[in-house]
Amino acid sequence: MMLVLLATIGVLAYATFIFRPSHHGDLLPFALVVTAETFLIAQALLALWTILSSGYDARDFSYHQAKRGLFDPEQVLALGLESTPRLWPMRLNEEATSVDVFVTTYGEDLDVIRRTVSAALAIRGRHRTLVLDDGRSDEVRDLARELGADYVRRPDNRGAKAGNINHALSITDGEFFAVFDADFAPRPEFLHETLPYFATDKVAFVQTPQVYGNLHTVLSRGSGYMQSVFYSLIQSGKNRFNAAFCVGTNVVFRRNAVADIGGIYEKSKSEDIWTSIHLHERGWRSIYTGAVLAVGDTPESVEAYSKQQLRWATGAFEILLRHNPLSRKRRLTTDQRIQYLTTATFYLNGIAPALLLIVPPLQIYFDLTPVALGVPTGTWLMYYAGFYFMQVVVALYTMGSFRWETLMLASASFPIYMQAMWNAITRRERQWHVTGRVGEARSPFNFTFPQVLVFLFLLLTTVVGAWKAQVTGSFNVALVWNALNTVVLGIFLAITYGEARTARDTRRTARRQARRAHRAARRRPAVPAPTAPTSDPSPHLVGDPR
Repeated sequence: MMLVLLATIGVLAYATFIFRPSHHGDLLPFALVVTAETFLIAQALLALWTILSSGYDARDFSYHQAKRGLFDPEQVLALGLESTPRLWPMRLNEEATSVDVFVTTYGEDLDVIRRTVSAALAIRGRHRTLVLDDGRSDEVRDLARELGADYVRRPDNRGAKAGNINHALSITDGEFFAVFDADFAPRPEFLHETLPYFATDKVAFVQTPQVYGNLHTVLSRGSGYMQSVFYSLIQSGKNRFNAAFCVGTNVVFRRNAVADIGGIYEKSKSEDIWTSIHLHERGWRSIYTGAVLAVGDTPESVEAYSKQQLRWATGAFEILLRHNPLSRKRRLTTDQRIQYLTTATFYLNGIAPALLLIVPPLQIYFDLTPVALGVPTGTWLMYYAGFYFMQVVVALYTMGSFRWETLMLASASFPIYMQAMWNAITRRERQWHVTGRVGEARSPFNFTFPQVLVFLFLLLTTVVGAWKAQVTGSFNVALVWNALNTVVLGIFLAITYGEARTARDTRRTARRQARRAHRAARRRPAVPAPTAPTSDPSPHLVGDPR
Protein backbone atom coordinates (compact mmCIF):
# COMPACT_ATOMS: atom_id res chain seq x y z
CA MET A 1 0.00 0.00 0.00
CA MET A 2 2.89 2.35 0.76
CA LEU A 3 4.35 1.73 -2.70
CA VAL A 4 0.96 2.35 -4.29
CA LEU A 5 0.60 5.64 -2.45
CA LEU A 6 4.08 6.73 -3.56
CA ALA A 7 3.24 5.74 -7.13
CA THR A 8 0.06 7.81 -6.93
CA ILE A 9 2.06 10.82 -5.82
CA GLY A 10 4.43 10.23 -8.73
CA VAL A 11 1.54 10.14 -11.22
CA LEU A 12 0.04 13.38 -9.86
CA ALA A 13 3.43 15.12 -9.87
CA TYR A 14 4.07 14.16 -13.48
CA ALA A 15 0.57 15.33 -14.46
CA THR A 16 1.18 18.78 -12.96
CA PHE A 17 4.51 18.96 -14.82
CA ILE A 18 3.28 17.89 -18.26
CA PHE A 19 0.16 20.10 -18.22
CA ARG A 20 1.92 23.24 -17.00
CA PRO A 21 1.63 25.86 -19.81
CA SER A 22 5.23 27.03 -19.41
CA HIS A 23 6.44 23.52 -20.25
CA HIS A 24 4.63 23.27 -23.60
CA GLY A 25 6.87 22.66 -26.60
CA ASP A 26 5.98 22.48 -30.29
CA LEU A 27 2.30 21.82 -30.93
CA LEU A 28 2.37 18.48 -32.81
CA PRO A 29 4.72 16.48 -30.56
CA PHE A 30 3.22 18.10 -27.46
CA ALA A 31 -0.29 17.10 -28.59
CA LEU A 32 0.88 13.52 -29.19
CA VAL A 33 2.52 13.31 -25.77
CA VAL A 34 -0.42 14.89 -23.94
CA THR A 35 -2.96 12.62 -25.68
CA ALA A 36 -0.97 9.48 -24.88
CA GLU A 37 -0.03 10.53 -21.36
CA THR A 38 -3.62 11.52 -20.55
CA PHE A 39 -4.74 7.94 -21.17
CA LEU A 40 -1.79 6.55 -19.23
CA ILE A 41 -2.17 8.94 -16.29
CA ALA A 42 -5.93 8.37 -16.02
CA GLN A 43 -5.54 4.60 -16.17
CA ALA A 44 -2.69 4.67 -13.67
CA LEU A 45 -4.72 6.70 -11.16
CA LEU A 46 -7.81 4.51 -11.54
CA ALA A 47 -5.75 1.33 -11.26
CA LEU A 48 -3.90 2.58 -8.19
CA TRP A 49 -7.17 3.67 -6.59
CA THR A 50 -8.57 0.17 -7.20
CA ILE A 51 -5.43 -1.46 -5.83
CA LEU A 52 -5.77 0.59 -2.63
CA SER A 53 -9.14 -1.13 -2.16
CA SER A 54 -7.73 -4.63 -2.61
CA GLY A 55 -7.55 -5.25 1.13
CA TYR A 56 -11.30 -5.95 1.13
CA ASP A 57 -12.04 -9.60 2.00
CA ALA A 58 -15.28 -11.04 0.63
CA ARG A 59 -15.10 -14.04 2.99
CA ASP A 60 -17.64 -12.96 5.59
CA PHE A 61 -19.29 -14.95 8.39
CA SER A 62 -21.82 -16.58 6.05
CA TYR A 63 -18.97 -17.80 3.82
CA HIS A 64 -17.08 -19.49 6.65
CA GLN A 65 -20.27 -20.98 8.06
CA ALA A 66 -21.27 -22.35 4.65
CA LYS A 67 -17.78 -23.75 4.06
CA ARG A 68 -17.89 -25.64 7.36
CA GLY A 69 -21.22 -27.21 6.43
CA LEU A 70 -20.57 -27.90 2.73
CA PHE A 71 -19.59 -31.54 3.39
CA ASP A 72 -21.17 -33.63 6.14
CA PRO A 73 -18.54 -36.12 7.44
CA GLU A 74 -21.18 -38.34 9.02
CA GLN A 75 -23.09 -38.58 5.76
CA VAL A 76 -19.89 -39.35 3.85
CA LEU A 77 -19.07 -42.16 6.30
CA ALA A 78 -22.61 -43.52 6.16
CA LEU A 79 -22.46 -43.71 2.36
CA GLY A 80 -18.99 -45.28 2.40
CA LEU A 81 -17.52 -42.51 0.25
CA GLU A 82 -14.44 -41.65 2.33
CA SER A 83 -12.06 -42.57 -0.52
CA THR A 84 -14.07 -40.95 -3.34
CA PRO A 85 -14.24 -37.20 -2.63
CA ARG A 86 -15.72 -36.46 -6.05
CA LEU A 87 -18.93 -38.19 -4.91
CA TRP A 88 -19.34 -36.36 -1.59
CA PRO A 89 -22.81 -34.78 -1.33
CA MET A 90 -22.79 -31.00 -0.84
CA ARG A 91 -25.14 -28.82 1.17
CA LEU A 92 -25.55 -25.05 1.04
CA ASN A 93 -27.64 -23.26 3.66
CA GLU A 94 -28.68 -26.69 4.99
CA GLU A 95 -30.08 -27.69 1.57
CA ALA A 96 -28.67 -30.24 -0.87
CA THR A 97 -27.17 -28.53 -3.92
CA SER A 98 -26.15 -29.67 -7.40
CA VAL A 99 -23.36 -28.51 -9.70
CA ASP A 100 -22.64 -29.02 -13.39
CA VAL A 101 -19.03 -28.61 -14.53
CA PHE A 102 -18.63 -27.55 -18.17
CA VAL A 103 -15.35 -28.05 -20.06
CA THR A 104 -15.58 -26.13 -23.34
CA THR A 105 -13.49 -27.43 -26.24
CA TYR A 106 -12.90 -26.29 -29.80
CA GLY A 107 -10.10 -28.22 -31.46
CA GLU A 108 -7.52 -28.24 -28.66
CA ASP A 109 -4.91 -30.98 -28.35
CA LEU A 110 -6.29 -34.22 -26.93
CA ASP A 111 -3.65 -34.38 -24.19
CA VAL A 112 -4.66 -30.90 -23.01
CA ILE A 113 -8.34 -31.86 -22.96
CA ARG A 114 -7.54 -35.10 -21.12
CA ARG A 115 -5.68 -33.18 -18.40
CA THR A 116 -8.54 -30.75 -17.86
CA VAL A 117 -11.39 -33.29 -17.98
CA SER A 118 -9.55 -35.62 -15.61
CA ALA A 119 -9.01 -32.72 -13.19
CA ALA A 120 -12.68 -31.66 -13.49
CA LEU A 121 -13.85 -35.18 -12.67
CA ALA A 122 -11.59 -35.21 -9.60
CA ILE A 123 -13.05 -32.03 -8.04
CA ARG A 124 -14.23 -32.71 -4.49
CA GLY A 125 -18.01 -32.70 -4.20
CA ARG A 126 -20.72 -34.50 -6.13
CA HIS A 127 -21.02 -32.94 -9.57
CA ARG A 128 -21.68 -33.77 -13.20
CA THR A 129 -18.85 -33.15 -15.67
CA LEU A 130 -19.77 -32.38 -19.27
CA VAL A 131 -17.44 -31.90 -22.24
CA LEU A 132 -18.99 -29.27 -24.52
CA ASP A 133 -17.32 -29.96 -27.85
CA ASP A 134 -17.80 -27.28 -30.50
CA GLY A 135 -15.07 -28.96 -32.54
CA ARG A 136 -17.35 -31.98 -33.16
CA SER A 137 -14.46 -34.37 -32.74
CA ASP A 138 -15.03 -38.13 -32.51
CA GLU A 139 -11.68 -38.40 -30.70
CA VAL A 140 -12.89 -35.97 -28.01
CA ARG A 141 -16.15 -37.94 -27.77
CA ASP A 142 -14.26 -41.17 -27.23
CA LEU A 143 -11.96 -39.50 -24.71
CA ALA A 144 -14.92 -38.20 -22.68
CA ARG A 145 -16.48 -41.65 -22.61
CA GLU A 146 -13.18 -43.23 -21.62
CA LEU A 147 -12.75 -40.85 -18.68
CA GLY A 148 -16.38 -41.05 -17.56
CA ALA A 149 -17.58 -37.56 -18.49
CA ASP A 150 -20.74 -36.70 -20.40
CA TYR A 151 -20.19 -35.57 -23.98
CA VAL A 152 -22.27 -32.81 -25.62
CA ARG A 153 -22.15 -31.95 -29.32
CA ARG A 154 -24.60 -29.36 -30.61
CA PRO A 155 -25.74 -29.13 -34.25
CA ASP A 156 -24.05 -25.79 -35.01
CA ASN A 157 -21.62 -23.21 -33.59
CA ARG A 158 -24.09 -20.37 -33.24
CA GLY A 159 -23.03 -17.91 -30.57
CA ALA A 160 -19.51 -19.40 -30.29
CA LYS A 161 -18.52 -20.22 -26.70
CA ALA A 162 -21.53 -18.41 -25.19
CA GLY A 163 -23.88 -20.40 -27.42
CA ASN A 164 -22.09 -23.59 -26.45
CA ILE A 165 -22.69 -22.90 -22.75
CA ASN A 166 -26.30 -21.82 -23.29
CA HIS A 167 -26.98 -25.04 -25.17
CA ALA A 168 -25.55 -27.03 -22.26
CA LEU A 169 -27.75 -25.08 -19.83
CA SER A 170 -30.80 -26.15 -21.85
CA ILE A 171 -30.07 -29.84 -21.23
CA THR A 172 -28.85 -29.68 -17.60
CA ASP A 173 -30.47 -28.63 -14.36
CA GLY A 174 -27.70 -28.03 -11.79
CA GLU A 175 -28.31 -25.18 -9.37
CA PHE A 176 -24.79 -23.95 -10.15
CA PHE A 177 -22.46 -24.48 -13.07
CA ALA A 178 -18.71 -24.04 -13.40
CA VAL A 179 -16.94 -23.23 -16.66
CA PHE A 180 -13.40 -24.22 -17.62
CA ASP A 181 -11.62 -23.68 -20.90
CA ALA A 182 -10.03 -26.85 -22.24
CA ASP A 183 -6.56 -25.67 -21.20
CA PHE A 184 -7.38 -24.81 -17.55
CA ALA A 185 -7.24 -27.75 -15.17
CA PRO A 186 -9.08 -27.16 -11.87
CA ARG A 187 -7.75 -28.26 -8.52
CA PRO A 188 -9.71 -30.70 -6.33
CA GLU A 189 -10.69 -27.98 -3.83
CA PHE A 190 -12.30 -25.74 -6.48
CA LEU A 191 -15.92 -26.14 -5.36
CA HIS A 192 -15.01 -26.28 -1.67
CA GLU A 193 -13.45 -22.81 -1.96
CA THR A 194 -16.03 -21.16 -4.25
CA LEU A 195 -19.51 -22.54 -3.50
CA PRO A 196 -19.69 -21.13 0.07
CA TYR A 197 -19.83 -17.59 -1.38
CA PHE A 198 -23.27 -18.48 -2.78
CA ALA A 199 -24.66 -18.71 0.75
CA THR A 200 -25.53 -15.07 0.06
CA ASP A 201 -28.52 -15.21 -2.30
CA LYS A 202 -27.58 -12.26 -4.52
CA VAL A 203 -24.17 -13.65 -5.55
CA ALA A 204 -24.36 -14.41 -9.30
CA PHE A 205 -20.87 -15.73 -9.91
CA VAL A 206 -17.52 -16.36 -8.25
CA GLN A 207 -14.42 -15.77 -10.36
CA THR A 208 -10.97 -17.20 -9.62
CA PRO A 209 -7.67 -16.08 -11.19
CA GLN A 210 -6.02 -17.30 -14.34
CA VAL A 211 -2.63 -18.73 -13.41
CA TYR A 212 -0.32 -20.25 -15.99
CA GLY A 213 1.93 -23.27 -15.86
CA ASN A 214 3.68 -22.99 -19.23
CA LEU A 215 5.92 -19.95 -18.66
CA HIS A 216 8.90 -21.43 -20.46
CA THR A 217 9.31 -19.05 -23.42
CA VAL A 218 9.83 -15.30 -23.65
CA LEU A 219 6.42 -14.79 -25.23
CA SER A 220 4.51 -17.05 -22.83
CA ARG A 221 6.20 -15.39 -19.84
CA GLY A 222 5.45 -11.92 -21.18
CA SER A 223 1.79 -12.65 -21.88
CA GLY A 224 1.42 -14.51 -18.58
CA TYR A 225 3.06 -11.83 -16.44
CA MET A 226 0.87 -9.20 -18.13
CA GLN A 227 -2.03 -10.53 -16.07
CA SER A 228 -0.22 -10.73 -12.72
CA VAL A 229 -1.05 -7.29 -11.30
CA PHE A 230 -4.63 -7.54 -12.59
CA TYR A 231 -5.36 -10.86 -10.90
CA SER A 232 -3.37 -10.26 -7.74
CA LEU A 233 -4.49 -6.71 -6.93
CA ILE A 234 -6.96 -5.07 -9.32
CA GLN A 235 -9.65 -7.78 -9.44
CA SER A 236 -9.46 -8.02 -5.65
CA GLY A 237 -9.98 -4.27 -5.42
CA LYS A 238 -13.06 -4.49 -7.65
CA ASN A 239 -14.74 -6.63 -4.96
CA ARG A 240 -15.20 -3.55 -2.80
CA PHE A 241 -17.24 -1.91 -5.58
CA ASN A 242 -19.15 -5.06 -6.64
CA ALA A 243 -17.46 -4.73 -10.04
CA ALA A 244 -15.27 -7.85 -10.35
CA PHE A 245 -16.06 -9.34 -13.75
CA CYS A 246 -15.98 -12.80 -15.28
CA VAL A 247 -12.93 -13.73 -17.38
CA GLY A 248 -14.51 -16.71 -19.15
CA THR A 249 -12.93 -19.62 -17.31
CA ASN A 250 -12.34 -20.83 -13.73
CA VAL A 251 -15.72 -19.41 -12.74
CA VAL A 252 -18.90 -20.66 -11.04
CA PHE A 253 -22.34 -19.22 -11.87
CA ARG A 254 -25.71 -19.40 -10.18
CA ARG A 255 -28.07 -20.75 -12.83
CA ASN A 256 -30.98 -18.54 -11.78
CA ALA A 257 -28.87 -15.40 -12.11
CA VAL A 258 -27.84 -16.26 -15.67
CA ALA A 259 -31.44 -17.13 -16.51
CA ASP A 260 -32.45 -13.70 -15.18
CA ILE A 261 -30.51 -12.01 -18.02
CA GLY A 262 -31.56 -14.48 -20.69
CA GLY A 263 -28.42 -16.63 -20.66
CA ILE A 264 -24.74 -16.02 -21.35
CA TYR A 265 -24.44 -13.02 -23.70
CA GLU A 266 -24.01 -14.25 -27.30
CA LYS A 267 -23.69 -11.03 -29.33
CA SER A 268 -19.99 -10.56 -28.62
CA LYS A 269 -16.98 -12.85 -28.68
CA SER A 270 -16.12 -11.36 -25.25
CA GLU A 271 -19.15 -12.97 -23.66
CA ASP A 272 -17.56 -12.91 -20.21
CA ILE A 273 -17.46 -9.17 -19.54
CA TRP A 274 -20.79 -8.57 -21.32
CA THR A 275 -22.48 -11.18 -19.15
CA SER A 276 -20.92 -9.57 -16.07
CA ILE A 277 -22.16 -6.07 -16.81
CA HIS A 278 -25.70 -7.31 -17.53
CA LEU A 279 -25.74 -9.21 -14.23
CA HIS A 280 -24.54 -6.13 -12.34
CA GLU A 281 -27.20 -4.03 -14.03
CA ARG A 282 -29.82 -6.46 -12.75
CA GLY A 283 -28.57 -5.99 -9.20
CA TRP A 284 -26.64 -9.22 -8.86
CA ARG A 285 -23.38 -9.43 -6.94
CA SER A 286 -20.03 -10.80 -8.10
CA ILE A 287 -17.15 -12.18 -6.07
CA TYR A 288 -13.49 -12.50 -6.95
CA THR A 289 -11.26 -14.78 -4.90
CA GLY A 290 -7.51 -14.69 -5.32
CA ALA A 291 -7.13 -18.35 -4.36
CA VAL A 292 -5.35 -20.25 -7.13
CA LEU A 293 -7.85 -22.99 -7.98
CA ALA A 294 -6.97 -23.78 -11.61
CA VAL A 295 -3.80 -23.72 -13.70
CA GLY A 296 -3.78 -23.28 -17.46
CA ASP A 297 -1.82 -22.27 -20.52
CA THR A 298 -0.95 -18.81 -21.79
CA PRO A 299 -0.27 -18.21 -25.51
CA GLU A 300 3.06 -19.59 -26.68
CA SER A 301 3.03 -18.25 -30.24
CA VAL A 302 2.77 -14.81 -31.81
CA GLU A 303 -0.39 -15.92 -33.62
CA ALA A 304 -2.11 -17.17 -30.45
CA TYR A 305 -1.07 -14.07 -28.48
CA SER A 306 -2.22 -11.68 -31.23
CA LYS A 307 -5.62 -13.37 -31.56
CA GLN A 308 -6.15 -13.48 -27.80
CA GLN A 309 -5.31 -9.81 -27.31
CA LEU A 310 -7.40 -8.83 -30.33
CA ARG A 311 -10.43 -10.63 -28.92
CA TRP A 312 -10.03 -9.19 -25.43
CA ALA A 313 -9.41 -5.64 -26.64
CA THR A 314 -12.28 -5.70 -29.14
CA GLY A 315 -14.65 -6.81 -26.40
CA ALA A 316 -13.53 -3.95 -24.15
CA PHE A 317 -13.92 -1.37 -26.93
CA GLU A 318 -17.37 -2.78 -27.75
CA ILE A 319 -18.44 -2.07 -24.18
CA LEU A 320 -17.16 1.51 -24.52
CA LEU A 321 -18.88 2.20 -27.86
CA ARG A 322 -22.06 0.12 -27.62
CA HIS A 323 -22.78 -0.05 -23.90
CA ASN A 324 -21.01 2.95 -22.38
CA PRO A 325 -20.97 2.50 -18.60
CA LEU A 326 -21.39 6.26 -18.10
CA SER A 327 -24.67 6.34 -20.02
CA ARG A 328 -27.73 7.22 -17.97
CA LYS A 329 -29.38 4.12 -19.40
CA ARG A 330 -27.03 1.88 -17.45
CA ARG A 331 -28.39 0.73 -14.10
CA LEU A 332 -25.05 0.72 -12.33
CA THR A 333 -23.72 2.34 -9.19
CA THR A 334 -21.22 5.17 -9.55
CA ASP A 335 -18.40 2.89 -8.46
CA GLN A 336 -19.42 0.27 -11.00
CA ARG A 337 -19.57 2.87 -13.78
CA ILE A 338 -16.02 3.98 -13.00
CA GLN A 339 -14.72 0.43 -12.81
CA TYR A 340 -16.31 -0.64 -16.09
CA LEU A 341 -15.11 2.56 -17.76
CA THR A 342 -11.59 1.71 -16.59
CA THR A 343 -11.91 -1.76 -18.10
CA ALA A 344 -13.46 -0.51 -21.35
CA THR A 345 -10.69 2.06 -21.89
CA PHE A 346 -7.80 -0.06 -20.60
CA TYR A 347 -6.55 -1.05 -24.06
CA LEU A 348 -6.17 2.60 -25.03
CA ASN A 349 -2.98 2.20 -23.00
CA GLY A 350 -1.89 -0.20 -25.71
CA ILE A 351 -2.49 2.40 -28.43
CA ALA A 352 -0.61 5.14 -26.54
CA PRO A 353 2.85 3.72 -27.43
CA ALA A 354 2.04 4.23 -31.12
CA LEU A 355 1.63 7.96 -30.47
CA LEU A 356 4.78 8.15 -28.39
CA LEU A 357 6.82 6.33 -31.05
CA ILE A 358 6.26 9.29 -33.40
CA VAL A 359 7.66 11.91 -31.01
CA PRO A 360 11.44 11.17 -31.26
CA PRO A 361 11.44 11.10 -35.10
CA LEU A 362 9.73 14.50 -35.11
CA GLN A 363 12.62 15.93 -33.14
CA ILE A 364 15.32 14.08 -35.09
CA TYR A 365 13.97 15.02 -38.55
CA PHE A 366 12.25 18.37 -37.90
CA ASP A 367 13.65 19.63 -34.55
CA LEU A 368 10.15 19.62 -33.04
CA THR A 369 10.18 18.99 -29.28
CA PRO A 370 7.25 18.17 -26.96
CA VAL A 371 8.75 20.04 -23.99
CA ALA A 372 9.88 23.66 -24.03
CA LEU A 373 13.61 24.04 -24.66
CA GLY A 374 13.98 26.09 -21.49
CA VAL A 375 13.02 23.12 -19.29
CA PRO A 376 16.16 21.30 -18.08
CA THR A 377 16.38 17.71 -19.27
CA GLY A 378 17.13 16.57 -15.71
CA THR A 379 13.90 18.13 -14.44
CA TRP A 380 11.86 16.36 -17.10
CA LEU A 381 13.57 13.05 -16.36
CA MET A 382 12.91 13.42 -12.64
CA TYR A 383 9.14 13.83 -13.12
CA TYR A 384 9.07 11.19 -15.85
CA ALA A 385 10.82 8.69 -13.60
CA GLY A 386 8.44 9.50 -10.76
CA PHE A 387 5.57 8.53 -13.04
CA TYR A 388 6.91 5.36 -14.66
CA PHE A 389 9.53 4.13 -12.23
CA MET A 390 7.15 3.83 -9.28
CA GLN A 391 4.65 1.86 -11.34
CA VAL A 392 7.44 -0.49 -12.34
CA VAL A 393 8.33 -0.81 -8.66
CA VAL A 394 4.71 -1.75 -7.81
CA ALA A 395 4.70 -4.38 -10.57
CA LEU A 396 8.13 -5.61 -9.47
CA TYR A 397 6.97 -5.98 -5.88
CA THR A 398 3.86 -7.85 -7.03
CA MET A 399 5.68 -10.26 -9.37
CA GLY A 400 8.84 -10.64 -7.33
CA SER A 401 11.30 -9.53 -10.00
CA PHE A 402 11.66 -7.29 -13.03
CA ARG A 403 9.68 -8.70 -15.97
CA TRP A 404 11.18 -7.16 -19.09
CA GLU A 405 9.16 -9.56 -21.25
CA THR A 406 5.95 -7.82 -20.22
CA LEU A 407 7.29 -4.35 -21.03
CA MET A 408 8.51 -5.63 -24.39
CA LEU A 409 5.10 -7.07 -25.33
CA ALA A 410 3.24 -4.01 -24.05
CA SER A 411 5.40 -1.76 -26.25
CA ALA A 412 5.13 -3.93 -29.37
CA SER A 413 1.40 -4.77 -29.31
CA PHE A 414 -0.04 -1.41 -30.40
CA PRO A 415 -1.08 -2.65 -33.92
CA ILE A 416 -3.26 -5.31 -32.27
CA TYR A 417 -5.12 -2.76 -30.18
CA MET A 418 -5.52 -0.35 -33.09
CA GLN A 419 -7.08 -3.19 -35.10
CA ALA A 420 -9.34 -3.99 -32.14
CA MET A 421 -10.55 -0.40 -31.99
CA TRP A 422 -11.27 -0.48 -35.72
CA ASN A 423 -13.18 -3.76 -35.34
CA ALA A 424 -15.30 -2.28 -32.57
CA ILE A 425 -16.02 0.92 -34.53
CA THR A 426 -16.96 -0.91 -37.74
CA ARG A 427 -18.64 -3.80 -35.89
CA ARG A 428 -16.55 -6.15 -37.95
CA GLU A 429 -17.39 -9.77 -37.22
CA ARG A 430 -14.40 -11.74 -36.00
CA GLN A 431 -13.87 -15.46 -36.28
CA TRP A 432 -13.82 -17.23 -32.93
CA HIS A 433 -10.36 -18.29 -31.81
CA VAL A 434 -9.22 -20.11 -28.68
CA THR A 435 -5.84 -20.30 -27.01
CA GLY A 436 -4.08 -23.57 -27.76
CA ARG A 437 -6.19 -24.69 -30.69
CA VAL A 438 -4.49 -27.37 -32.78
CA GLY A 439 -3.77 -26.63 -36.42
CA GLU A 440 -0.97 -25.81 -38.81
CA ALA A 441 0.40 -22.47 -37.66
CA ARG A 442 0.82 -19.74 -40.20
CA SER A 443 3.95 -17.63 -40.31
CA PRO A 444 4.06 -15.29 -37.29
CA PHE A 445 5.10 -12.51 -39.66
CA ASN A 446 1.52 -12.58 -40.97
CA PHE A 447 0.59 -11.02 -37.63
CA THR A 448 3.56 -8.64 -37.20
CA PHE A 449 3.82 -6.85 -40.55
CA PRO A 450 3.05 -3.41 -39.00
CA GLN A 451 5.76 -3.96 -36.39
CA VAL A 452 8.25 -4.80 -39.14
CA LEU A 453 7.52 -1.53 -40.97
CA VAL A 454 7.74 0.53 -37.78
CA PHE A 455 11.00 -1.19 -36.81
CA LEU A 456 12.61 -0.39 -40.17
CA PHE A 457 11.51 3.24 -39.86
CA LEU A 458 12.83 3.54 -36.31
CA LEU A 459 16.11 1.87 -37.27
CA LEU A 460 16.59 4.36 -40.11
CA THR A 461 15.67 7.21 -37.76
CA THR A 462 18.23 6.03 -35.20
CA VAL A 463 20.94 6.00 -37.88
CA VAL A 464 19.96 9.49 -39.02
CA GLY A 465 19.85 10.74 -35.43
CA ALA A 466 23.28 9.29 -34.66
CA TRP A 467 24.70 10.91 -37.83
CA LYS A 468 23.19 14.29 -36.91
CA ALA A 469 24.51 13.99 -33.37
CA GLN A 470 27.99 13.28 -34.70
CA VAL A 471 27.86 16.25 -37.08
CA THR A 472 26.50 18.70 -34.51
CA GLY A 473 28.45 17.24 -31.60
CA SER A 474 25.39 17.06 -29.33
CA PHE A 475 23.32 14.06 -28.31
CA ASN A 476 19.73 14.47 -27.08
CA VAL A 477 17.05 12.47 -25.30
CA ALA A 478 15.13 11.91 -28.54
CA LEU A 479 17.95 9.82 -29.99
CA VAL A 480 18.18 7.65 -26.86
CA TRP A 481 14.39 7.33 -26.73
CA ASN A 482 14.21 6.33 -30.41
CA ALA A 483 17.08 3.86 -30.09
CA LEU A 484 15.40 2.23 -27.10
CA ASN A 485 12.14 1.87 -29.04
CA THR A 486 14.12 0.31 -31.89
CA VAL A 487 15.74 -2.21 -29.57
CA VAL A 488 12.42 -3.17 -27.98
CA LEU A 489 10.75 -3.78 -31.33
CA GLY A 490 13.87 -5.56 -32.53
CA ILE A 491 13.66 -8.03 -29.62
CA PHE A 492 10.01 -8.72 -30.41
CA LEU A 493 10.80 -9.33 -34.09
CA ALA A 494 13.76 -11.54 -33.16
CA ILE A 495 11.34 -13.71 -31.18
CA THR A 496 9.02 -13.71 -34.19
CA TYR A 497 11.87 -14.75 -36.48
CA GLY A 498 12.86 -17.58 -34.14
CA GLU A 499 9.28 -18.82 -34.06
CA ALA A 500 9.00 -18.62 -37.87
CA ARG A 501 12.25 -20.53 -38.27
CA THR A 502 11.11 -23.27 -35.89
CA ALA A 503 7.77 -23.57 -37.69
CA ARG A 504 9.55 -23.73 -41.06
CA ASP A 505 11.90 -26.47 -39.84
CA THR A 506 8.93 -28.42 -38.48
CA ARG A 507 7.12 -28.21 -41.81
CA ARG A 508 10.25 -29.31 -43.69
CA THR A 509 10.69 -32.29 -41.37
CA ALA A 510 7.05 -33.27 -41.87
CA ARG A 511 7.40 -33.01 -45.66
CA ARG A 512 10.59 -35.13 -45.63
CA GLN A 513 8.88 -37.80 -43.56
CA ALA A 514 5.90 -37.77 -45.91
CA ARG A 515 8.18 -38.13 -48.97
CA ARG A 516 10.09 -41.02 -47.34
CA ALA A 517 6.86 -42.77 -46.50
CA HIS A 518 5.65 -42.28 -50.07
CA ARG A 519 8.90 -43.66 -51.57
CA ALA A 520 8.82 -46.63 -49.19
CA ALA A 521 5.26 -47.37 -50.24
CA ARG A 522 6.25 -47.27 -53.92
CA ARG A 523 9.20 -49.66 -53.37
CA ARG A 524 7.06 -52.16 -51.46
CA PRO A 525 6.05 -55.09 -53.76
CA ALA A 526 2.41 -55.11 -54.66
CA VAL A 527 0.30 -57.84 -53.13
CA PRO A 528 -1.58 -59.72 -55.91
CA ALA A 529 -5.31 -59.52 -55.66
CA PRO A 530 -7.04 -62.83 -54.90
CA THR A 531 -8.54 -64.51 -57.98
CA ALA A 532 -11.95 -66.07 -58.05
CA PRO A 533 -11.96 -69.88 -58.33
CA THR A 534 -12.69 -71.31 -61.79
CA SER A 535 -14.80 -74.30 -62.65
CA ASP A 536 -11.58 -76.34 -63.04
CA PRO A 537 -9.37 -75.13 -60.20
CA SER A 538 -5.71 -75.94 -60.04
CA PRO A 539 -4.88 -78.70 -57.54
CA HIS A 540 -2.23 -76.39 -56.07
CA LEU A 541 -4.99 -73.92 -55.02
CA VAL A 542 -7.78 -76.16 -53.84
CA GLY A 543 -7.51 -79.66 -52.33
CA ASP A 544 -3.76 -80.03 -52.83
CA PRO A 545 -2.43 -82.12 -49.91
CA ARG A 546 0.90 -80.35 -50.11
